[in-house]
Amino acid sequence: MTRPARSWLFVPADSERKLARAGDAGADAIILDLEDSVSGERKALAREIAAAFLRTGREGARGAALWVRVNPLETPLCLADLAAVVEAAPDGIMLPKTEGPRALRQLGFYLDALEARAGLPPGGIGVLPVATETASAPFRLGDYARARLDRLRGLTWGGEDLATALGASTNRDATGDWAFTYKLVRSLTLMAARAAGVAAVDTLHADFRDETGLTRHSAASRAEGFSGRLAIHPAQVPVINAAYLPSAEEIAAATRVLAAFAAEPGAATVGLDGRMLDRPHLKQAEAILAAAGR
Repeated sequence: MTRPARSWLFVPADSERKLARAGDAGADAIILDLEDSVSGERKALAREIAAAFLRTGREGARGAALWVRVNPLETPLCLADLAAVVEAAPDGIMLPKTEGPRALRQLGFYLDALEARAGLPPGGIGVLPVATETASAPFRLGDYARARLDRLRGLTWGGEDLATALGASTNRDATGDWAFTYKLVRSLTLMAARAAGVAAVDTLHADFRDETGLTRHSAASRAEGFSGRLAIHPAQVPVINAAYLPSAEEIAAATRVLAAFAAEPGAATVGLDGRMLDRPHLKQAEAILAAAGR
């Protein structure tokens, strides 16, 4: 079983110094950011640095998958971003402000052509959309399950751009947790990802100094079904990696569930410790062991 990526670390693509150190954090995926963390006058430079890092920086990345967050599809920056980085064979493209599967099909057309130009295997570059950053995007979350997008690797969401799109003064409630609208969007993203059979990636925890809050929210996130989350700072990565791994007790229990079904091949239900277990329990146990990398 392959363990889903737990930590997705954003790194500004115009900073050679930060990119050179990104692998030290131990993230499962490094996202070279060409969008929000790069000013307009440095976009061209960021593309050059990102492409060079993709070609030569994999050893320093220490096994992390290398992704690139491009600029939104409806801007002329996006195609320029793709033209610069696809030939260097990133593992995937993160597309911000995605307006449903139709946008990913358009992105797929671009990737098809650029992969062919670069002599890369067709369809090898994956896609992770930030699927909730406009007022209309959440209404299209359910469409991903029916869209049959071969490049789709996961779904993630964001609350900051959505708050701006909605004209909200805050996206938090009186307790500091997500307000109802953003809790709703987060839950829909989780369900949409699972319906589509891809990774459910939770959004970032903006206060990188709040290790306690990050630990608590990440543990709750994994318990709900998210496979990992975005990170805005290297210090968040170890916390996220630990939080999205099952405990030893969970691994032991899942192993016993698999053993019980293996002892009765073809059985739809089995007994274990006085309980009757059926196929959903087996799938849950398999998911726990996959998350543990076993």
